[in-house]
Amino acid sequence: MSSFKALVIEKTDDGQTVALKDFKVADLMDGDVTIKVTHSTLNYKDGLALTGKSPVVRRFPMIPGVDCAGIVEASDNPDFQAGDRVILNGWGTGETHLGSYAEKARVRGDWLIPLPKGLTPSQAMAVGTAGFTAMLSVLALERHGCNPGDGPAIVTGAAGGVGSMAIAFLAKAGWHVVASTGRVSETDYLSELGATEIIERSELSGPEPPAGKTLGGQVDSVGSSTLANLLSSIQYGGAVAACGLAGGMDLPTSVAPFILRSVALLGIDSVRARKSLRLEAWDRIARDLDRDKLAAMTSSIQLADVQSAATDILEGKIRGRVVVDIE
Repeated sequence: MSSFKALVIEKTDDGQTVALKDFKVADLMDGDVTIKVTHSTLNYKDGLALTGKSPVVRRFPMIPGVDCAGIVEASDNPDFQAGDRVILNGWGTGETHLGSYAEKARVRGDWLIPLPKGLTPSQAMAVGTAGFTAMLSVLALERHGCNPGDGPAIVTGAAGGVGSMAIAFLAKAGWHVVASTGRVSETDYLSELGATEIIERSELSGPEPPAGKTLGGQVDSVGSSTLANLLSSIQYGGAVAACGLAGGMDLPTSVAPFILRSVALLGIDSVRARKSLRLEAWDRIARDLDRDKLAAMTSSIQLADVQSAATDILEGKIRGRVVVDIE
């Protein structure tokens, strides 16, 4: 086919527009693998791109969508051939390279990994960048030497995509998980994922750290004063995996936690993670992920529904993960 359906962001004098339209195959960007996209997902970054609330998109027109699962249609890359099932997370897709909210994508083969055994394309996209980031955070804590015997692990932004996945992964690894959320109405949901305690996010976002908490490890997707308070509460030699900035890019703290208690701040980037780490993370996801918990945190939408869902995710109205069924 000479064209395919795609969600396209275009720049105008009045801002940006988003529309589902026909996109020419000839206008796809360079890459050595062409994919028939079967599934994508919705991340917070996708919400920012689609609404224009942050300068995520760096070129126009842009097909947004940072994740995809699909089937290789054509390949000049020796690692992949037609018929292979693959997944992609990050690498600037939906930002500088045409992304995944479309029936077709053309990308570099070294951005792809094979669909992990034991996962369907839909399940892989239910995990998506959010779950991949959560697993990178868990691996980073483990590499630092953090373990369940060190004390509780706090997960901030607990009802969101990264938070939901992090709770499930940490609980599977044996941690006592404390879920911090602005939606205490989701207590039952978070408990089902594996959280042992639920706290209101205001306990961590105020000017002072919470009293009486000694934490073993943390996965933080909020940043700002929340992250500062977490750093003040973590035990000697502990660490926090920082993977988001929903609360702001500032960090109102001092060097005290780092030089007095040997605390480590572990930065987590999922966009350009090396391939060996991607394969390790996805292998662990495929092995440890509770499929029932994944189903409980996942909803599904069509390509035409993505724009309205983008507004919802920024307003905190979406819990867990959203799969975009392209087919």
